[in-house]
Amino acid sequence: MKELYRKSPSLMELVVSRKNLSTAATKVRRNKGAAGIDGMTVWEVEEHIEEIYLPLRQKLLNGTYKPQPVKRVEIPKPNGDKRKLGIPCVRDRVVQQAIKQVIEPLIDPHFLPQSHGFRPNKGTHTALKQCVDYYEEGYKFVVDCDLKQCFDTLSHDKLMYHLETFIQDKAILKVVRKFLMSGVIDLSGEFVESKTGAPQGGVLSPLLSNVYLHELDKELDRRGHRFVRHLCEI
Repeated sequence: MKELYRKSPSLMELVVSRKNLSTAATKVRRNKGAAGIDGMTVWEVEEHIEEIYLPLRQKLLNGTYKPQPVKRVEIPKPNGDKRKLGIPCVRDRVVQQAIKQVIEPLIDPHFLPQSHGFRPNKGTHTALKQCVDYYEEGYKFVVDCDLKQCFDTLSHDKLMYHLETFIQDKAILKVVRKFLMSGVIDLSGEFVESKTGAPQGGVLSPLLSNVYLHELDKELDRRGHRFVRHLCEI
């Protein structure tokens, strides 16, 4: 008797499942946040995703989905400077969240334990604990390094190259690049191209930044350094 084999779904097919998109919409609503350039609020998004589910699914599968530009806002920093955020529209946030729910479990296990920022079950508390462990091992001196404007200066081509080492699904890679290049509506209302960076405020940006900085972690580890990296938006 001839055995029948069912083809495994692609990663994008997992992303566009009704359950995954519904879960993502609920997550975006619970995270609250401001509306993007289209004015839609998080309180409307679950019903909106349900209404447009079939065409949204099709556009993501065939590669025709087009993200909207992000909305530029500035918020004050403790030192008196201002931090620039790029706020995607809520529908784009749902799509990013749906992608993250599928690809993060595949990527995160490859990161080194010294990386603590924006990772499941990690954060400031685990970073501090590792610092204490190093101190108790006899390491008494610290070199504090800051990657200035990390989110804003990432090379899109290098980022996509590194992402492809983890994810080979062409449909996902295509839409992620579209998000990176979606552009910004600045404070004056003008459209500005996105030539570098991943906007602070995007759901995928922290994960993509960790993918990019994983190469730094590997080099530090190769050189035998004791280090703790905590990625944060400040």
